Amino acid sequence: MRIAIVSDTHMPRGERALPARCVELLAGADAILHAGDFMTVAVLRELEALGPPVHAVHGNGDEPGLRQMLPEARVIELGGRRIGMVHDSGQRSGRLRRLRRRFPDADAVVFGHSHIPFHEEAEGFQIFNPGSPTERRSAPDHTMGLLHVEDGRLSFGLVLL
Repeated sequence: MRIAIVSDTHMPRGERALPARCVELLAGADAILHAGDFMTVAVLRELEALGPPVHAVHGNGDEPGLRQMLPEARVIELGGRRIGMVHDSGQRSGRLRRLRRRFPDADAVVFGHSHIPFHEEAEGFQIFNPGSPTERRSAPDHTMGLLHVEDGRLSFGLVLL
């Protein structure tokens, strides 16, 4: 199973659009995870129109309609593994332990907010931030993530766009 992961798309804003490679990977995935800050319901609908099921949480910058539609945090099951989702994971210090406590039954947690790609693993538990495909801020590149679930193993990878 191949899962495409994005966060912090912050659209629409001027001429901003998802990079073509990002759209290609999203459309070709078995599922899409979005860790919040779409900005508008229309952006969620655009992702849903690509085909794969979209699993998402709302972010701090999302319009009220999205905040009503989407939870702040959730756990989904994909490929027999449980993945937690939240937009803002808090400060970097102690993040892995904090997310492990918040999502005790999850195998991994996907988050966003900082726009800075991040991956950490300890004792079989992983946390992953895909960065942003549209607004890199202090990150060197626009990015997204891919998660492969095979034989019960979760393998996260970062894609430079």
